[in-house]
Amino acid sequence: MHAAYPAVVAALLFSVGVYGVLARRNAILVLMSVELMLNAVNLNLVAFDMWWRDRLHGGQVLTLFTIVIAAAEVGLGLAIVLLVYRNRRTIDVDRLRTLAEDGASRTRPPDGDDAAAAVRGGEGSAT
Repeated sequence: MHAAYPAVVAALLFSVGVYGVLARRNAILVLMSVELMLNAVNLNLVAFDMWWRDRLHGGQVLTLFTIVIAAAEVGLGLAIVLLVYRNRRTIDVDRLRTLAEDGASRTRPPDGDDAAAAVRGGEGSAT
């Protein structure tokens, strides 16, 4: 088997994963897309290990290491998604991003002209 075949399949899997990360709004689907990207990397590692016929099987060892890291990432990611769902009642990434931006703007202290306008009661503030 030529090394290009698994590389093309891995590139397609990685592309689907990138599309899933960029296009999906559900946090669980984003995590699944990241896992798909990691599996594409694992496929490349194993394919090139078999193609180069390494005696130490470095590609397979790195693949096992990547699987362990991916399992930890899934556990931590799902725990975070569960806690966010308990607090916000949504796992929509876009909605959570806007909630975070709204919260940051409300907690930021006024500065410059905004501080003077806040002291005057909002009169003459620049809009």
